[in-house]
Amino acid sequence: MAKYLLLKHYRGAPAAVNDVRMDQWTPEEISAHVQYMNDFAAKLEQTGEFVDAQALSAEGTWVRFDGEGRPPVTDGPFAETKDLIAGWMAIDVDSYARALELAGELSAAPGAGGKPIHEWLELRPFLTEHSTSTE
Repeated sequence: MAKYLLLKHYRGAPAAVNDVRMDQWTPEEISAHVQYMNDFAAKLEQTGEFVDAQALSAEGTWVRFDGEGRPPVTDGPFAETKDLIAGWMAIDVDSYARALELAGELSAAPGAGGKPIHEWLELRPFLTEHSTSTE
C-alpha cells in the first residue's frame, strides 16, 4: 500500500470547469459539496483506503524560530497556505493508478448549480523511509 495526499487548492491550480468560488455558493450547494466529500470518505473507509481528511480554515500564520526566546510571527512576502490550500484527503491505496482514479472521482464533487466542479487536485505521494538494510 502507498499513501497519497490529495490537495484541494483555493488558487494556484489551473481553473476548474465549474470555477465559481465557494464563498459565492448557496448554503444548499455547500451542503451538497460537503455531503459528497463525506460520502466519498465513507466509501474509502469501507475499502480500507481512507486515512484522514480535513477542510482547512482561511486563517493561518507563518512562524519561524529566530533564536532563543524569539519566535517571530510573520506573514512574509510569500503566498500562504491559507490562501492556497482549501483542504486535503490522505489515502492508502495499492497503486498509483488507483490514486489517480480516486483523485478523478473526488474532482467531480458538486459546486455551484449542483454541477461537478471538475477541479484540479494535486496528488502527492507520502515520502517514505528508504531501507538502510544491506540484507
